[in-house]
Amino acid sequence: MPIYEYECNLCHFHFDRKQRFDEEPVAICPECQGKAHRVLHSIPIIFKGSGFYITDNRKGGIEKAKKRMPGKGKQKGKQE
Repeated sequence: MPIYEYECNLCHFHFDRKQRFDEEPVAICPECQGKAHRVLHSIPIIFKGSGFYITDNRKGGIEKAKKRMPGKGKQKGKQE
């Protein structure tokens, strides 16, 4: 069961509740009996493994990236 964080609108008291997904959110603060709301947090995204970017650390990654991006890696002032 997930643990949800709540905050009171009146006294700004933070509290946690372990609830099932189908349960109604807590609407009353246990400290002052004021109205409470659920606090939402952003979730970090973690990419694991290789292959998310052209320049990842895989065999030949930089060479392949240079071939796919024409004009990159050329010296200024030289014409080919």
